[in-house]
Amino acid sequence: MIELLRKRRSIRKFTADKIPPETRQILIEAALRSPSSRGINPWEFIVVDDPDILRQLAQAKQHGSEFLKNAPLAIVVCADSTKSDVWVEDCSIAAIIIQLTALSVGLGSCWAQIRNRQHNQDITAERYIQELLALPEQMKVECVLGIGHPDEKKQPVPAGKLQHDKVKYNR
Repeated sequence: MIELLRKRRSIRKFTADKIPPETRQILIEAALRSPSSRGINPWEFIVVDDPDILRQLAQAKQHGSEFLKNAPLAIVVCADSTKSDVWVEDCSIAAIIIQLTALSVGLGSCWAQIRNRQHNQDITAERYIQELLALPEQMKVECVLGIGHPDEKKQPVPAGKLQHDKVKYNR
């Protein structure tokens, strides 16, 4: 696991290669095996490979979602907010599990934050995606993960650049 964490970087450029169905199933299994508070599993996942929907998802917010238009796959991580008061945390855990699983099978990924972001002055990014994907009001959107074969190479963050000053012991 530590080797995956050492290599993990946000990848925003992807080749046009499709993700094979068996690899997609591994990502879905990883998502469904994600832990959640009290085993409630409020999360739901929308797997998107339709190029038109991917282009629309790329416009979900004002900045930081454009890369989705060239991703061969996106996973919208959302949750029924009426099932758990910690759906945000549960979705966040599931999202990083998906990202690490993607890396473990040779794919790159990037998280596009949706919750608490704006699509434009009049509508939130969440509302935009709820309308685009016909989600009910209680289905809250945490993020969209763009996933694909990397078309960029990023070096791991050197161990010497880790922020060890952020770690405290006992107090």
